Amino acid sequence: MLSGGLSDLLNRFQQNGHDEKAQSWISDGPNKPISPSELDQVLGQDRIDWLVKQTGMSRDALLAGLSRELPNAVNKLTPDGRIPTDAEAQKMI
Repeated sequence: MLSGGLSDLLNRFQQNGHDEKAQSWISDGPNKPISPSELDQVLGQDRIDWLVKQTGMSRDALLAGLSRELPNAVNKLTPDGRIPTDAEAQKMI
């Protein structure tokens, strides 16, 4: 399940012109940053509204936090430079 969600997220980055940044989080080397406004574009209004409702955070705080934390989170979830299988992902949790 985790690997499917991660794949879907990374596909959204690709579809919105930010594939290079997302790939930097998966591959070895430094993670390229993503701005809150770029995340806004990638995630879309409905997903952001849902996250705001779930977290109780303001939209600006949510996007700022995600832009700061998402690259490192994806990096940690892809230690072998690829999206893990579901079985591998279960071992990480």
